[in-house]
Amino acid sequence: MPPARKYKILFVTSEVVPFVKTGGLADVSSSLPQKLQELGHHVRIVVPKYGAIDERRYKIHEVVRLKDLTTTIGNEEVVYSLRSSFLVGAKARVQLYFLDNDEYFGKRRSLYADPMTGKDYPDNDERFILLAKSVFELISKLGWIPDIIHCNDWQGGLIPLYLKTLFKDDPLFQSIRTVFTIHNLAFKGEFPKSSFAKTGLPDKYNSDKELLLKGKVSFLKSGIKYADAITTVSNTYAKEICKIKYLSDGLYDVLKSRSKDIHGILNGIDDAVWNPEKDKQIPKKYSIKNIESKIENKKALLENFGLKFDESKPVIGMVSRLTSDKGMDLIQKGFASLMKLDLQLIVLGTGEKKFQTFLEKAISKYPEKFAAYIGFDDHLAHLIEAGADMFLMPSKVEPCGLNQMYSLVYGTVPIVRETGGLADTVSNYDEKSGTGTGFVFKDYDAKVMVNTVEIALKVYNEDKKAWLKIVKAGMKNNFSWLNSSKLYIDLYKKIV
Repeated sequence: MPPARKYKILFVTSEVVPFVKTGGLADVSSSLPQKLQELGHHVRIVVPKYGAIDERRYKIHEVVRLKDLTTTIGNEEVVYSLRSSFLVGAKARVQLYFLDNDEYFGKRRSLYADPMTGKDYPDNDERFILLAKSVFELISKLGWIPDIIHCNDWQGGLIPLYLKTLFKDDPLFQSIRTVFTIHNLAFKGEFPKSSFAKTGLPDKYNSDKELLLKGKVSFLKSGIKYADAITTVSNTYAKEICKIKYLSDGLYDVLKSRSKDIHGILNGIDDAVWNPEKDKQIPKKYSIKNIESKIENKKALLENFGLKFDESKPVIGMVSRLTSDKGMDLIQKGFASLMKLDLQLIVLGTGEKKFQTFLEKAISKYPEKFAAYIGFDDHLAHLIEAGADMFLMPSKVEPCGLNQMYSLVYGTVPIVRETGGLADTVSNYDEKSGTGTGFVFKDYDAKVMVNTVEIALKVYNEDKKAWLKIVKAGMKNNFSWLNSSKLYIDLYKKIV
């Protein structure tokens, strides 16, 4: 049998850990390339060099062949460079190219929006047209021809279309295929119709049938419509966005038309960082073998938030963006009912002002039972995952979700709504068979959520043996990137 083919993959992203991060995309853009490289494939990453990235610390250096390159955006000539560094992983060193242009990226510490106003940068169209165009220049100048260009979210959405139009007759690019991953459909990369002229694309694409979405230029639609394969970050979410109109957020028709080419591949988690046996951020490490040590983290968690420790009283944790998509309106509606139950609730997160205000008021109203930290703190996130007995995720929309996976491996039983990645990772406890890894409810309804919490509390209080079985079933899960990366490789194989 011939050895399996090793692919060259150019991974294009707008953020990557440890350099720069706003969300889960940054984690995926680090973990997936590392795992693919470990498996023997050749991966390189392209990412913008924002002002917040420390050149010295990350040893970012010039590449003579990639210095002072030029392109046009609209009628303007733009000069940029691609500089080099490495993503240093556990077993794999992945090469990175930083797109360097002072006006568009270097002078701004923030990624997509002005931190003073909170509004998106008005030239985001130009910034990410430049990212898309730089990819083709990189390939030309280096002569390193990838088999796959793997583009992520709207910021990489123009690349598949450029490949099929501006570069379709160039023999250098004939064999390249594109994969486009949707991490979040809510961000469509929408710009005024006048932005079309800046792309340099043929006029025929300036219509709702092609690139436009309700009269606006949509970079996300471009990725979905023109990539050879589309992935999103869980199997259920991949099906949902082709069937449920409100989840497809205005892109229903284009998603439905490509449904055969949309594949759900669950994100993995970094088990070097999220692992209760190795976690440096928690007071007491533990595993499935000495699960009783978990209680020390519960004590530390309650002490940190100024709540009284009671071994018999369950603690429910939440680490979430405070938005309606994450189910915060259910929390608000069901809050008084939750506070009547014998539990303590701890929330960590930041988001919409109305939810932040609501939680701040609730702290003074229920000081014995409720605590919250408005903001994000990585140390507290680890402490909540390790110290809570249960973890609540009542999301309205959840493409993948990582916190329910962290919770499972930390023996913190998830209570989730059956949607997207939550449906794919948490199985509902069945009293008759004694199987399941958490508690799952279907209807997006505050009463149903509170009722599910009550069911979980009943098992916790009345059947310690069953509870331990649920905890251990969750901890046996393996969400490593190995499984997910193999599915990506199968997809690459299919389209190459």
